[in-house]
Amino acid sequence: MSMKTERTKADPRETLAALVSAARAAGADAADAILAAGASLSVQMRLGEVENVERSEGFDIGLRVFLGKRQAIVSTTDADPRGFAALAERAVAMARAVPEDPYGFLPERVPALADLPLDMDDGQEPDVAALTARTRRAEEAARAIKGVTNSEGADAGWSRTVIALAASNGFAGTYTRSGHSLSVTAVAGQGTGMERDYDYSTATHLSDLDDPETLGRTAGERAVRRLNPIRPATARLPVLYDPRVAGSILGHLTNAANGAAIARGTSFLLKKMGERVMAPGLTIRDDPTRPRGLRSRPFDAEGMPTAPLAIVEDGILNHWILDWRSARQLGLASNGRASRAVGGPPSPSTTNLWLEPGPLSPEALMADIREGLYVTEMIGSSINSLTGDYSRGASGFMIRNGQLAEPFSGVTIAGNLLEMFLNTTPANDLRFRRGIDSPTLRIEGLTMAGA
Repeated sequence: MSMKTERTKADPRETLAALVSAARAAGADAADAILAAGASLSVQMRLGEVENVERSEGFDIGLRVFLGKRQAIVSTTDADPRGFAALAERAVAMARAVPEDPYGFLPERVPALADLPLDMDDGQEPDVAALTARTRRAEEAARAIKGVTNSEGADAGWSRTVIALAASNGFAGTYTRSGHSLSVTAVAGQGTGMERDYDYSTATHLSDLDDPETLGRTAGERAVRRLNPIRPATARLPVLYDPRVAGSILGHLTNAANGAAIARGTSFLLKKMGERVMAPGLTIRDDPTRPRGLRSRPFDAEGMPTAPLAIVEDGILNHWILDWRSARQLGLASNGRASRAVGGPPSPSTTNLWLEPGPLSPEALMADIREGLYVTEMIGSSINSLTGDYSRGASGFMIRNGQLAEPFSGVTIAGNLLEMFLNTTPANDLRFRRGIDSPTLRIEGLTMAGA
């Protein structure tokens, strides 16, 4: 690791243990501390010229203290233990001044962590030359596509992040994650008739990153294919969501299944636990233990060990997404889904989330569609969290007689998420590329507001 400062040489768990001890000495009944340290490097290129090179290093510590049912959080970028006493005293003074929270406190203990083979750090650290070469290859491949007239550039990046957590209940843990990314955006056409499109890849291991030429060609071909879009007439049509936008449908479901929303009573899934919310056979999994997963982790932001979870199984809603606070409000136990920024409290969120694929190819899934939509990009969002009413801008390609046809843009797709989930059919093209992954989805009976 290239972070050379003295503060990164010590075991981060020891640093946090010293801070937690300082909090107890200052009068806190309990405390936990989180550390995030990292380095990143990125290169941006446009039209063959490097436009920006950025190197950054960050180091942040957050301390949370508890006085009875009161809590407060402070953060710092200084790891010098000589400042911990003053930091802890400030946090304790803040806790005395805030209202009580009957649900936000540390668990008395957390289970022991398993030794998980997550394989999240490949040990690679590319230099500027390597990232520059990657962006150049991607952009040149995009610009070589006939019909591409301009470029919005290519970006390549690398990062490595260390996360550590320690608490007065005895928990201490740390992990490291590396990250590699590459994106490219091409422009086709002239004047007011220009269209753009993109492709990108992210991975924890460089060896899993998509080939730059493949990304460039895909971006260029997509941009050219989007030229001269139509705006179809308003109709009620079947809609296919391309994998790069289909994950948003899963996101809407898991947002509604978030324990914080359930505890507030602001979710359209509030009374759906144990009931059918998707078609039979459909399963949504969240797995923080998947090797090389973009969001994999051995423990959550409250020190809970992580484990796979089938949020929906065979179409039945089985689990809320819970941290300890939302779990206590609902009379349940945390399922290890707490996330936390250094300067904020934990809250529930998913990790590596995906919908299991179906048996049919995308081509077979659209074969019987006389007229429909194939959506590749979405714009804006209007989701009613209480009713599930759904409305989003969209662009993509018409489906005519079972085949992709001319591009379209400037339409709005509307429906109700409860009905949409029940009328969803997945294709067989699932690929793990993002934190939320989905195969192509077919959803019946959506309303398209067009011309």
